[in-house]
Amino acid sequence: MEMRGTTICAVKKDGVTAIGGDGQVTVGESVILKGNAIKVKKIYDERVIVGFAGSVADAFALSEKMEEMLRKYSGNLMRSVVELAEEWRKGNMMRNLDAMLIIADKDNLFIVSGNGNVVDPEEGACAIGSGGNYALAAARALLDNTSFSAEEIVRRSLKIAADLCVFTNYNVRVESI
Repeated sequence: MEMRGTTICAVKKDGVTAIGGDGQVTVGESVILKGNAIKVKKIYDERVIVGFAGSVADAFALSEKMEEMLRKYSGNLMRSVVELAEEWRKGNMMRNLDAMLIIADKDNLFIVSGNGNVVDPEEGACAIGSGGNYALAAARALLDNTSFSAEEIVRRSLKIAADLCVFTNYNVRVESI
């Protein structure tokens, strides 16, 4: 039973970073298992936001591991995400975890994947998941052509993704830092 379907979008603008995600969990190609899953949360004393796409259980395991890294490296997000990616790629237990993360603090924004990639996105926007490309295109257009806040750009971008991607719904949660 393959569970899939989510879109996570992040925007950094005017000193604020917002990460949002929809709530849809889909089984196979045609069954919506849940519409109100929470895929964005604050960790590390609410100083870091994590959004995840992929297996929910795997993403929770990675989120907990991320919080351990933040404690180990005194909140240094860059060092923590690099160490997480390295351990994820090399660790026997973690290697098979199926998820991607967007992680941000007040200064940094990263995409982290299990193949060892840590990406600092260009232009203040990034997105992952089934509707990620739609949300990213919308976020970039809104960043360049509106005065909307980071949170409003994330909300509108996720709505556009939901209009186009059958694995993305309109039940959106956004966290800002």
